[in-house]
Amino acid sequence: MSAVITRPGTTEISTSVVVQRRSFAGMATDVFRFALAILFLWPFLDKTFGLGYSTPSAKSWISGGSPTKGFLGHVEVGPLQSTFRSIAGNPVIDWLFMLTLLGVGVALALGVVLRIAALSGSILLVLMWAAEWPPAHFGSTGVATGSTNPFLDYHLIFALGLILVAAVGTASTWGLGKWWTGREVVLAHPVLR
Repeated sequence: MSAVITRPGTTEISTSVVVQRRSFAGMATDVFRFALAILFLWPFLDKTFGLGYSTPSAKSWISGGSPTKGFLGHVEVGPLQSTFRSIAGNPVIDWLFMLTLLGVGVALALGVVLRIAALSGSILLVLMWAAEWPPAHFGSTGVATGSTNPFLDYHLIFALGLILVAAVGTASTWGLGKWWTGREVVLAHPVLR
């Protein structure tokens, strides 16, 4: 059964069409949310266990390697390059980095605490953008950076994706989002949505 909604000055809209649009948008948001979850969980797993993609097993976190030393230790561009190199391999930075990857990935996968996940994930991504510094044509060693855009890169696109998911996906169809948003603590503290 389909009802028709009529508002003054508008055309008739079938509620079944509106529901279909919402369910498609919800499913698309959920698929995007799961994709972003994988983008955070995979590096966590690879850096923890050395699955051989960006981290060989001998340099894994459980084998005593540093998850941040490889990336931050080789920053040769941007106004924060010396800062990034100086914190590379610091155990506190390693823990913060890995906990952010894990926390954001799990939150996205489950569909809970999306606002906090979007904020912390976006901060991490913006810092990674600053470490790669796309505006630079050349690094401090004179080697071309390979940057293809003076501002926008995948880190910022992913950060925008996190913000979008947090804005529209808090009561997601797939995952625990609907259940989570009904909890008393979440109703009392909307930042936990």
